Amino acid sequence: CPAEPMDAEDHLFVLYTSGTTGKPKGIVHSTAGYLTQAYATTKWVFDLKEDDVYWCTADVGWITGHSYIVYGPLANGATMVMYEGAPDFPHRARFWEICEKYGVTVFYTAPTAVRAFMKWGEEYPARHDLSQLRLLGSVGEPINPEAWVWYHRHIGGDRCPIVDTWWQTETGAIMITPLPGVTETTPGSATRPFPGIRATLLNEAGEETRSGYLAITRPWPSMLRGIWGDEERFRQTYWSKWDDKGIYFAGDGAKVDSDGYYWVLGRVDDVLNVAGHRIGTSEVESALVEHPAVAEAAVVGKTDPIKGQAVAAFVTLREGKEPSAELVVALQTHVAEVIGAIARPQQILFSADLPKTRSGKIMRRLLRDIAEGKALGDTTTLADPNVVERLKRRYEESGKGG
Repeated sequence: CPAEPMDAEDHLFVLYTSGTTGKPKGIVHSTAGYLTQAYATTKWVFDLKEDDVYWCTADVGWITGHSYIVYGPLANGATMVMYEGAPDFPHRARFWEICEKYGVTVFYTAPTAVRAFMKWGEEYPARHDLSQLRLLGSVGEPINPEAWVWYHRHIGGDRCPIVDTWWQTETGAIMITPLPGVTETTPGSATRPFPGIRATLLNEAGEETRSGYLAITRPWPSMLRGIWGDEERFRQTYWSKWDDKGIYFAGDGAKVDSDGYYWVLGRVDDVLNVAGHRIGTSEVESALVEHPAVAEAAVVGKTDPIKGQAVAAFVTLREGKEPSAELVVALQTHVAEVIGAIARPQQILFSADLPKTRSGKIMRRLLRDIAEGKALGDTTTLADPNVVERLKRRYEESGKGG
């Protein structure tokens, strides 16, 4: 059938994203602006060349799959791998088998996948020839430095640059990222805004600061055009924080170092206040993952009558490591030594799985519900809703954690 001409601002798709609270939001993206930025970021962030074989491991049904499996690569005429299935079926070397077989040169995946690879061990990638890889990418949430270093060493052979990208379903395309061959990378930092993107950090009063709320101060091509059927929620969620001055509130906290590099700390509601001290959950999680027994960790705050909030940690162990009371103490001590006694987890629960969306993001809101003993919120965007019920039972059976 003949192609249908579209207006630049015609809706291209509506994609639902998990909300920190309440029901998922239907994010509306337009035709021309979205396609323009998906094209440009795919081309420059991944430094695409004629002979590249590009693989983004995301689910095609979420925004990374839309932007960096479908629209961006196709607009660039890229040769790409599309894969549907688990990374450990029929075996744990499946991804590396595919990379070797098809000569993948650019590989883009999520920190949660990297942490799973760490948990399984470096022997799996070591079985395959990954010498054709030249660029690695990370997407979905901040990648902790320990996972970055493992990824660089065992997948990238200590030679592949890593583009640690920050963006959202709402932004439509990559917003903060290194550029290969241009930006000197630092483990754990998304470095600088993509050319043309005006990002800054603001405090509650809307004043620039070195550590605060991540904000975008100028419109960009692939920005969301609304929340489907809820204009008021669209305005309140993204534009009202600084009195409707046209500044986009991303909902993430970040800090900027002396080099002007951005370090995204996670959702602002993931910042804990323990006895008057503000502690980023990502800091505690990174400290836990530094421990040789830990593969992945999620940290939340729970109400404490003395401190206001206490630190509760949900921990997944590496292969061959077993939960024990001694390990709980060792992890608590480790966090106290790395960050300080104020960050020491009051409770630690070991679990084989954590509740994640299909995009690989850990749903800390549900973990807070579990730690607080509240009724569980919306679970419709989870990859496996049963994980939450299993965790809740284990938390209750363990006497409120380790």
